[in-house]
Amino acid sequence: MFDSLKERFENIFAGLRGKGKLSEEDINLALREVRRALLEADVNYKVVKDVVEAIRTRATGQQVLESITPSQLIFTIVYEELIKIMGEAPAPLVILPKPPTVYMMVGLQGSGKTTTTVKIARRMSKGHKPLVVACDLRRPAAVDQLRVLAEKANIPFFGPEAGETDPVAVARRSRAYAESHLCDMILLDTAGRLQMDDELMRELESMKEATAPTEILLVVDSMTGQEAVNVAGTFHERLGLTGVVLTKLDGDARGGPSLAVRASTGVPIKLAGCGEKTEDLEVFDARRMAQRIIGMGDMEGLLEKVQSATSDADIERMTESLKKNRFTLEDMLMQLQQIKKLGPLEKVLEMLPIPGASKVLKNADIDPKRMKQSEAIILSMTLKERRNPEIIKGSRRKRIAQGSGTSVQMVNQVLAQYEQMKGMMKTFGKMSGGKGGFKMPPGMGGMMKGKRGFFR
Repeated sequence: MFDSLKERFENIFAGLRGKGKLSEEDINLALREVRRALLEADVNYKVVKDVVEAIRTRATGQQVLESITPSQLIFTIVYEELIKIMGEAPAPLVILPKPPTVYMMVGLQGSGKTTTTVKIARRMSKGHKPLVVACDLRRPAAVDQLRVLAEKANIPFFGPEAGETDPVAVARRSRAYAESHLCDMILLDTAGRLQMDDELMRELESMKEATAPTEILLVVDSMTGQEAVNVAGTFHERLGLTGVVLTKLDGDARGGPSLAVRASTGVPIKLAGCGEKTEDLEVFDARRMAQRIIGMGDMEGLLEKVQSATSDADIERMTESLKKNRFTLEDMLMQLQQIKKLGPLEKVLEMLPIPGASKVLKNADIDPKRMKQSEAIILSMTLKERRNPEIIKGSRRKRIAQGSGTSVQMVNQVLAQYEQMKGMMKTFGKMSGGKGGFKMPPGMGGMMKGKRGFFR
């Protein structure tokens, strides 16, 4: 998502670089491109107007600082204004000190509401015992869908009795079920519609009155476009929303809803769905989102991914390898498997702060099959070969190629990559302090451990 918007912003900032002083014409041209970029991203035109005027006021009302270039000043102003319209700080979900905490999920049909309900339940299961409740009794198979997803995520489920058609009654009865099963959190998956209608809103208003929800969360499909603002406005007017959850942020949506919903309604965006799996849900952070939009990457998000993909045992093993100045094909295999856990490689690379990254990635030939083939090649080796790669000669390379379903040429490429990585690890290992004792390279200590470390 945001690929086209990111590319447009990169072009805008590239056009300003090298200018010692910005003229009024330069600023007007840049603002024209900013306006066009936001409108093409499906941002509501009223929001675009406010943002552009805010940037104009700040850009023409400030003196250019000696320590930064004019392009850096515009860059900073655009970044800060994007943060303002999306929300200054993450807004956490409210949890009542006295259970049960009730979350009422609302939205149009097809927005991903049922899946998001289970995603939130799974996220909150760390420290709580959530119960998902099927209150969508109109859409065919909606109850079964929620039940299946809940079972896969190991989340308690409550649904209607045979022939029951009143979703408000189901919601009421869920409280007693939650109490008897020691569930301190209830998530109500309500019915959606293909379009807004008064019947839907009256049903939701009745459910709100009957359950007194702690949070009323609107699930919005990021691919909806400007209509998302109208939907959010209507739901907020009738129900009093407390938060928004964006879905399908991993798709090719232009990103307008995330840049406009909060600015138009004042309702904070609390969570964002970034995949189809039940664990693919993250806290919406305006600063990190703004960084990605204008090409600054998302290093904090990348570090979190790496931390979640790496175990303490892996850290100990890699640290020992560094201490002993040793790097084997087993270590290389471990690193390949860790990279696979991070998700699609192109999504990981997008999080790196590389200038012009969107253009590079657009033309790059990123083939995830190559990583799988490299893994298969190493797994086709014997334990002795992995620990002593120097013994892998002609006949062994042919056998490994046959065993992995690849070619000798590909085996040679993997071994060449291994030699390159081995050289890098030797450089780290030779960095010592005192009488030859091992010492982490500058910055590596913080990368290998600690709360913000590269590895946990």
